[in-house]
Amino acid sequence: MNFEESYQKLKGIGQEHLLRFWQELSATEQDALLKQIEETDFSVVENLAHPEDLSGKGEITPIEGLDRREIEERKEEFFSIGADAIRKGKVACVLLAGGQGTRLGSDAPKGCYDIGLTKPVYIFERQIANLSDVTKALHARIPLYIMTSEKNYDETTAFFDEHDYFGYPKEDIYFFRQEMAPAADENGKVFLEEKGKIALSPNGNGGWFASLARSGLVEQMRRSGVEWVNCYAVDNVLQRMADPVFVGATIAMGKNCGAKVVCKAEPKEKVGVLCLENGTPNVIEYYELSEEMAYKREESGALAFRYGVILNYLFSFSKLTEIASDRIPVHVVKKKVPFVDERGNKVVPEKENGYKFETLILDMVKLMGNVLPFEVEREREFAPIKNKTGVDSVESARELLRKNGVAL
Repeated sequence: MNFEESYQKLKGIGQEHLLRFWQELSATEQDALLKQIEETDFSVVENLAHPEDLSGKGEITPIEGLDRREIEERKEEFFSIGADAIRKGKVACVLLAGGQGTRLGSDAPKGCYDIGLTKPVYIFERQIANLSDVTKALHARIPLYIMTSEKNYDETTAFFDEHDYFGYPKEDIYFFRQEMAPAADENGKVFLEEKGKIALSPNGNGGWFASLARSGLVEQMRRSGVEWVNCYAVDNVLQRMADPVFVGATIAMGKNCGAKVVCKAEPKEKVGVLCLENGTPNVIEYYELSEEMAYKREESGALAFRYGVILNYLFSFSKLTEIASDRIPVHVVKKKVPFVDERGNKVVPEKENGYKFETLILDMVKLMGNVLPFEVEREREFAPIKNKTGVDSVESARELLRKNGVAL
């Protein structure tokens, strides 16, 4: 795409200001800007002018799932089915690792953060160790696809190389970049981060499959015979992925999707809740539950809306490809966005001045049509690291790792 083509594209959507500093750019900077303009999906900005109504919910009712008692009773059956699928190469994993460790006081990729006390113990290292437990026990190979962002791709790949992939077969790990979305002001004008660079940010974890497809890795999965994709978040250091019992249960129950869940610690716990919306599985935010729903209990005394998601989903590969063209809701989030003003001055705002556009993986659950809530033990599988101290922190994760026999 040359300058004239780029200008016409931008003019058609009212964003030609992105070329205002063209004459001041070097040839290299000009080429980079043209490439950005060609690859950027500006359509998300339309959500400012025509926002999707994501506030209204239909009739919300509890969902039936597999509790730990039933899972234990059928453990051998589920394990046999899941182990067979894994050994036959039908299961792949996708690690969502596009974020930085900013809230932990680090500029590095979050997975590079060291949580060790007497020796280095990295978040990525724990993730690989957990997956290796399965490959070693089953004498199987499980391909691992790691989603990075544009900002942390080079650092992430170099980190894995430096640490010899933490003992995981290098040929079974694939890296890909998360797609980016432009940030815009309240009038829908896309910001320039620099004179020759559009302000972009990751488009949310709901874009993982589209990003995987764009990288060519979906086709690679297809050729390899993958039938199930286990997608999970980087920040939970107790995450058990490619769990044969979980895989087997999802297959045995005839579901397109499985979701590992924990029973909420208390009615108002700040976790997404798996439930039914107008009879279709969906994940809703904790604040979308009314007081009555949050505190509602079954005859057994258990919370009716008790299943908190931990971002560990098993998706049918065929269903993923079927819904690939379906539109995932775009969430518009107000943020502080540094930018270059019309005079070329760099501005670092003190308050929220613009919008970023994100899709969320939880919205994919609804598109799958059905889901199996699979209850796991909180203290064995849920140690998220979101803060440096306090709740869901490095401190709390260390304590849980110790309880699970991990030396730090």
